[in-house]
Amino acid sequence: MSPRTLLWNSTERRPRAPLRLLATPLVVILVAIIVGIAVGGTVSALLGTSRFGRLVISLVSVSTTGLAGFLVARYIDRRTVSDLGFGIDRDWLLDLGFGLALGGVLMTLIFLVGLATDWIAVTPVQLGVDRVLGVVALFVFFIAVGISEELLLRGVVLTNVAEGLRWRFDVPTALTTALVVSSAVFGIAHLQNPNSSLASTLSITLAGVMLGLGYVLTGDLAIPTGIHISWNFVQGGVYGFAVSGLDFGTSLVETTERGPDVVTGGPFGPEAGLLGVGAMVVGALCIAWYVQFRYGTLGLDSSVSVPELRWKETES
Repeated sequence: MSPRTLLWNSTERRPRAPLRLLATPLVVILVAIIVGIAVGGTVSALLGTSRFGRLVISLVSVSTTGLAGFLVARYIDRRTVSDLGFGIDRDWLLDLGFGLALGGVLMTLIFLVGLATDWIAVTPVQLGVDRVLGVVALFVFFIAVGISEELLLRGVVLTNVAEGLRWRFDVPTALTTALVVSSAVFGIAHLQNPNSSLASTLSITLAGVMLGLGYVLTGDLAIPTGIHISWNFVQGGVYGFAVSGLDFGTSLVETTERGPDVVTGGPFGPEAGLLGVGAMVVGALCIAWYVQFRYGTLGLDSSVSVPELRWKETES
């Protein structure tokens, strides 16, 4: 096999999967640098170091991740827009609604169990205009987080691993391996967050499995995107928990963890504790039930490992 054949798939007219995966973090870094130079200084100068200003800067930073994921999927993976997992139609929106509802319910269950067991305590807050606006801004931020991270981690990483393995293994093996690999990358990516630990990394990896399950069972990113948005927002913007180690300081309710860290997750937030792990397991079961109920079948969607390529679209 020639060096060109090792790097280039002539049948698909694009780089091979390992090269596409290696290119992904490079594109993320490059886009972050370009956006940082183009608008980062301007945003900082206009908004300063206020809490709102830091939130806007974080929003820009997160959005660059989604932009990088889109650029990789379109121009390196060479996939169509519908193949990115965002083929928005009525069914997609229904699945998104289910994901949004499930993420909020799971985090509410964590909150209620914590209250019932006295593992968390609620601190009264004054709901002024500033706090409400802060919560709204946080909701917008978590929409960007959900879309960007799902596009990059599931839409690009999981998909490329699955596409790369489908030639050597059967579809279930390729998709299961891709789910595990992308979830591990998701967990490791959160190591840089404040108060991270081995326990938090493992729990975030499990969260990646729950989110990825909605993708590999349906072939769309609607369910994981919905869960990702509402899980984070209800966690940080409603109940005031830390979100993957990040304390945003504005929420409708303020809580204090009083139980053991192994249960509550401590300063990293519920995701690093047994409450969060339990919610993820329940979430995975609910996703499986929903897919069975809604589509009448439950199985791995082979379309995740078979790309719809742009050049084929233009030739048809």
